[in-house]
Amino acid sequence: MEQLEKFQNQMKIYNMDAYIIPTGDFHNSEYVSNYFKGREYLSGFTGSAGTLLVTQENAYLWTDGRYFIQAANEIEGNNVKLMKMGEDQSLEDFLVDFMKDKQTIAFDGRVLPTSDVLSLKNKLPNAKFVSDIDVLGQVWKERPKLPYSLIYKLDKMFAGMTYLEKLEKIREKMKEYEADVHILSSLEDQAWLYNLRANDVSHTPVFLAYTIITLDSVTLYVDSAKIDYSIDKYLNENDIHTKEYFDIYDQLSQIKGKKILMNFNKVNYQLYQGLCNNNELINKEDPSLLLKAIKNPTEIENIKKAHIKDGVAMTKFMYYLKTGYKEGQEMSEISVSDYLEELRRLDKGLVDLSFNTICGFKEHAAMMHYSATPETNSKITGNGFLLVDSGGHYLEGTTDITRTFAMGNVSSEMKRHFTTVLKSNIALASAVFLKGCTGLNLDILARGPIWQLDLDYKCGTGHGVGYLLSVHEGPNNFRWKSHPSKPSGQEILPGMITTNEPGIYLKDKYGIRIENEMLCVEGATNEYGTFLKFETITYCPIDLDAIQKSQLTYIEKEWLNNYHQMVYDKISPYLTKEEVEWLKEYTKKI
Repeated sequence: MEQLEKFQNQMKIYNMDAYIIPTGDFHNSEYVSNYFKGREYLSGFTGSAGTLLVTQENAYLWTDGRYFIQAANEIEGNNVKLMKMGEDQSLEDFLVDFMKDKQTIAFDGRVLPTSDVLSLKNKLPNAKFVSDIDVLGQVWKERPKLPYSLIYKLDKMFAGMTYLEKLEKIREKMKEYEADVHILSSLEDQAWLYNLRANDVSHTPVFLAYTIITLDSVTLYVDSAKIDYSIDKYLNENDIHTKEYFDIYDQLSQIKGKKILMNFNKVNYQLYQGLCNNNELINKEDPSLLLKAIKNPTEIENIKKAHIKDGVAMTKFMYYLKTGYKEGQEMSEISVSDYLEELRRLDKGLVDLSFNTICGFKEHAAMMHYSATPETNSKITGNGFLLVDSGGHYLEGTTDITRTFAMGNVSSEMKRHFTTVLKSNIALASAVFLKGCTGLNLDILARGPIWQLDLDYKCGTGHGVGYLLSVHEGPNNFRWKSHPSKPSGQEILPGMITTNEPGIYLKDKYGIRIENEMLCVEGATNEYGTFLKFETITYCPIDLDAIQKSQLTYIEKEWLNNYHQMVYDKISPYLTKEEVEWLKEYTKKI
């Protein structure tokens, strides 16, 4: 690629041996605005996760199992080598070998989290690190501008807690840690704290900002052009001081002799450098991370309303698919994806889609995060599975749902695999567990039936979901492998909402995923402790056309029948007479 060659030529001018380009922005966000898509610009890979390492002669892309197939296709011919995370050598280990006869590792210190840089420095004590030269900005002449959108307020009727109530809880944690200052960099956590939202990142209603919290003041660093009169009034009423977005760097250099609470996984390295020499740094998770993961009663009530709205759109979509296919209506991956968006947008409470819809037919569904383009857009004709992963941001909350539909006649093997995925979903949804269990403890329930077929899926089983924030939210998740940042996993607690999305993906054949969101609730308490369980809060039929009934146990059939009765009861009042008759058939007892 021409842009990659220009980048490498610039590296040679600066005598840089290796340059790291992550996916993240200045806040280590999962989803980023176009300004920060340098990895995509240089490599061609469009997925949401991955790190590009550029040397003077070569380039290497690390990404996870969700994107192996997609990445290989997108970087082909671009002089970039795919490095499969979990299978190939890690980025750190690669650099340890590569730097044996080299000197300089470079990166933009604003886009790399502190934890990553400190880990690299520990492994490469003799390397020279350059973090203040943005080579990407020098070669990307048509680079998009930093995002701009007006900030708006989320009323308490949606948020359930005021800003001041949330701030008090954060300060309680600061006192517990004996911290004088808290640096908050996470965009989702700041939006949650202030009960403010915006549109700086596509499908993630946040705004670029930093926050400094002390025990008696709060300062928000944000582009003042994003603040209109009503928001300015709100900030003043709550004694929130404001300064311009980039003023944070000068401000931090003036802080001395303080105990500062900050999350090294979120705060970028350049911010860290402004603090590390003159202060005591307390590296812990942001207190807001767990506070926003445990939804309050108002949020829970609203989120269930959002899922009814979303369930209506999804059920109408399923009706359209099934009846349109039988009638020979012309459909494609893009056309049905667009139609689903139209259905969601009929609701005035919809703010945005919660992510770009994944709609893959036949072999395209084997790519977990496939995105149809005019060049790859498959017509939905013949027999096969159609996988649709989608969601919406409503004022009442955020949704994430996947359904796999049997289009035409599918083989007995396909039905066996679909039913196995359903069994996996039911097993996790039916879990009853002692308080203290983590996602690591529970993941085996979902993965077990699929492992029995000597198959697996190269991703976690589920993730937390934000409230009109990121569709992917920590710290709760289901996965079988531990993560270095939390080796024992996150305890699953009442009020947490986590997806349940096992799947089977066979390259060049088909993909299957069934995804519901689940709310953790309290069960019985006795001499053994407190038991917890899940309430499924996603309301849309699971395709009976794809199920091999003989594979299901009596208890599994009972779960499915009860689930479908709930779907019918909640969704049917919002459907036409024809849709209700159709829904009766697709939620009938088996």
